[in-house]
Amino acid sequence: MVKTFWKHPWTVAAGNILVLMVVYTLTRVFCYAVNTDMFPGVGFAHLLEMLQGGMRFDLTAILYLSSLYLVMMLLPLPQRIRTKASYQRTARWLLWVPNTLGLLVNTADIAYIPFSDRRTTCTFFSEFSHDSNLLQILGQGILDYWYVALFAIAACTSFILLTRREAELGKPRGKWHQAWYYVREALLFVGSVYMIVIGIRGGFGRYTRPITLSNALQYTDTPRESALVLNTPFSLMKSLENETYVDPQYYAEDELAQHMNPVHAPAKGPARTDNVVVLILESFSQEYIGFYNHDLDSGTYQGYTPFLDSLLAHSVTYRYSYASGRKSIDAMPSVLSSLPMLIEPYIVTPYATNSVSSLAERLRLKGYESAFYHGAPNGSMGFQAYARSAGFAHYRGKTEYEAWADEQPDRAYRDAFDGTWAIWDEEFLQYYAQDMSQLQEPFVTAVFTASSHHPFRVPKRYEGLFPEGTQVIHAPVGYSDYALRRFFETARKQPWYKHTLFVLTADHTNMPTHAEYSNARGLYAVPIAFYHPAWTKGEMRCNGAVSQTDILPSVLGYLGYDRPSFGFGEDALTQTKPHPYAVCYNAPVYQILSDSLLLQWDGEQVHAVYDYRRDPLLKHNIADSIPARRIEPMTDYLKGYIQQYIHRMLTDQLTAE
Repeated sequence: MVKTFWKHPWTVAAGNILVLMVVYTLTRVFCYAVNTDMFPGVGFAHLLEMLQGGMRFDLTAILYLSSLYLVMMLLPLPQRIRTKASYQRTARWLLWVPNTLGLLVNTADIAYIPFSDRRTTCTFFSEFSHDSNLLQILGQGILDYWYVALFAIAACTSFILLTRREAELGKPRGKWHQAWYYVREALLFVGSVYMIVIGIRGGFGRYTRPITLSNALQYTDTPRESALVLNTPFSLMKSLENETYVDPQYYAEDELAQHMNPVHAPAKGPARTDNVVVLILESFSQEYIGFYNHDLDSGTYQGYTPFLDSLLAHSVTYRYSYASGRKSIDAMPSVLSSLPMLIEPYIVTPYATNSVSSLAERLRLKGYESAFYHGAPNGSMGFQAYARSAGFAHYRGKTEYEAWADEQPDRAYRDAFDGTWAIWDEEFLQYYAQDMSQLQEPFVTAVFTASSHHPFRVPKRYEGLFPEGTQVIHAPVGYSDYALRRFFETARKQPWYKHTLFVLTADHTNMPTHAEYSNARGLYAVPIAFYHPAWTKGEMRCNGAVSQTDILPSVLGYLGYDRPSFGFGEDALTQTKPHPYAVCYNAPVYQILSDSLLLQWDGEQVHAVYDYRRDPLLKHNIADSIPARRIEPMTDYLKGYIQQYIHRMLTDQLTAE
């Protein structure tokens, strides 16, 4: 009887689910081992807590992926059918195929987590759907992260080899035994279905909601650690089944604007017709820039951007300036349209066809010509589509660059593709500087650089010339800084240079080294600076927290724009009053930063508050001790911010006119 029990389809299926649970747990341990820099201060006890919590999400994902297999194994069909070799073989394939795919994406995500700071969701496929060189990028990723690929193979192989293959039910011995078989198997089936539903929901109880991404927070000390608790199949399934945006209705419609209003009145300053040039620098974290870090490493830190350091010294900059997201695809709407990334990148949501404002769209009404530049293959990352929807008259990508390069006497321009992503920054920024001279003034343009990106290489002629630093990205950042220097050398010779406002920022941060830049604040710290050749001195401002969404209203304020405008930021350039807040989405929580506080909120309750000026490493959560009068204005503003964003996204109201 014991032997029969262990060979019963129920116990065979349960054993195979257990094998998968063990493999997922080992994958989570491997994820922690190769990404320890992401999770500083995680002790053994806390790691065990996260491993235990992760099992809830693993069980949900495994039961989803194994549902057809479980139905075949547990359905109370006649014994001769359930024990037939072909039936058992079909069941095994229904176990192997979906779960092998699940293990592959779960393991592959281990290499991507340091760049996205969270588990991959379904929007990943939309982000890269237009990249013609996607297979090449994936191939390069496998070579660079060969150890992850080997682990994925080992995990999948172990799962398949450890799978229990055959189930037995014994032979019927009379009609009463046969009747008992059907009763027993039906009861087992009903009980198993109930247990499976409980497992998928994530717990018992009438009031237990199906677990979702935010439930990972109950096992973590920081939102970043949720990437360790979750698994990728679970994240993919939850992002597929859930609506991206649901209006939270925190406030009645007639009081919403009192808390946050994205519609801005016309500027009151003098009217100007200066050109506007926006440079979005790939992965230029504040950490890499010596200008922001004079006190780092006991005052010895130099950074990797000597040219940018010199330029920022003559610019209006901000000590506390932040990106709205953690990926390149988040930056373009934030910088050019004052649309932050909340929950998912705007470009890949179902609402990407909404009418949107942008610098190009607003300034077109004042006679500005506009163009967007990106050295990757045209259509990459959805940038070309967004540029067009945002009102840019021209798009200049790899195709336009190559046509220009063919006409240049210097043959070096004709072989400038980096082999993976885009045209090298030096050559493309030279094209950018010269091509703008073909535009009619006044103009507004933007460029998105590319070379300081995985696979983190520099042109062969420059190998060894830039400081290697402690991360593979440091030398490419030095190269891109040199390319920026060459751009300004060429731009100074152009007729438009002296009456142009330059805006410099980064799309997101990358590969932190110092603890100050590895936490929930530092991971969003990017430069935001305004430079004009006519200005005689620079200014570092510390009055508040600014973000990428403040760039559009700041530029319009500087130009004295005399029409209404739309954006989720404020004028941080011409307004001297303290800037209110910066907002970013640190999955699965929202973050709001003032000039000294960082508050994390999940849509219903505050999870943490840090005084980041006094506690730059964010070690002390003061949520339980800080007076309510200090955090209520922040949560009220954040509620209005989120509701305005979602409501206007759902109703296509992302413009001022």
